Amino acid sequence: MHAGRAIRRSLLVVAIAGIAGGLVRLRGKGGVPPTVGGWRQLSGPEFR
Repeated sequence: MHAGRAIRRSLLVVAIAGIAGGLVRLRGKGGVPPTVGGWRQLSGPEFR
């Protein structure tokens, strides 16, 4: 009956990982946008 214990343990690990991922996703919203890299508006002679 070690297989049943292993399956239960793996389900518990998956559940904990899902909860942790959800918390990180919820807490990650509304952060400060990056200030380095990305797109920037070009003007005049910089269009080359």
